Amino acid sequence: MEDSKIAAILEALLFVSGDPLSFDRIHQLIGGERERLMFVLLEMKKGWDQTDRGLSIIEVAGGYQMVTRPEVSPWVKVLERVKITTRLTRPGLETLAVIAYRQPVTRAEIESIRGVDTAGVLRTLMERRLVKIVGRKEVPGRPIMYGTTRWFLEYFGLSDLTALPTLKEMADLAPAEATGSSVSEPLTSEPPSAFVTAVTPAAAADLNPEAQPS
Repeated sequence: MEDSKIAAILEALLFVSGDPLSFDRIHQLIGGERERLMFVLLEMKKGWDQTDRGLSIIEVAGGYQMVTRPEVSPWVKVLERVKITTRLTRPGLETLAVIAYRQPVTRAEIESIRGVDTAGVLRTLMERRLVKIVGRKEVPGRPIMYGTTRWFLEYFGLSDLTALPTLKEMADLAPAEATGSSVSEPLTSEPPSAFVTAVTPAAAADLNPEAQPS
């Protein structure tokens, strides 16, 4: 495979990943000689640093990630404010609830609870600064762990994580939910009730009460 083709694949992988990709993971996806793959990656990173692009490739959390450059941050922040003020969907709020109660938590752990792929939802939550990467779990593969941000607390009007509603409070909402609006409708972010009503009783039952913030 030519270097230009490898570079194109690298660019696509970093663009769609959302999470930092470790070099081992990149090599697993692309294959070939490790030395050559690293050379192409570093040359591409250097090339992006030397041109007037809006994006750059950085090393973070033990991997490589495509990010916006600081020079364009004023314009990106305008877009972020628009995204943050838009409504969160039910899948977004339920994923956020899992992270809030189980943090630090990996994507695989989130998906084992929700039963669906959460890559797109996690990207959205991170774009809205409600979720952040907090480290890597010390298990084989060292998966990325996620947690909530300070903006999460502000967004839902919570003083700290201990102010999160208990699982019993969420379960008590079952009768109200039965007569409530369709779960397919987007929910507003009026704190703090929006977060409470975002979690269905079924989803709440999957959360371990012992994992609630102390």
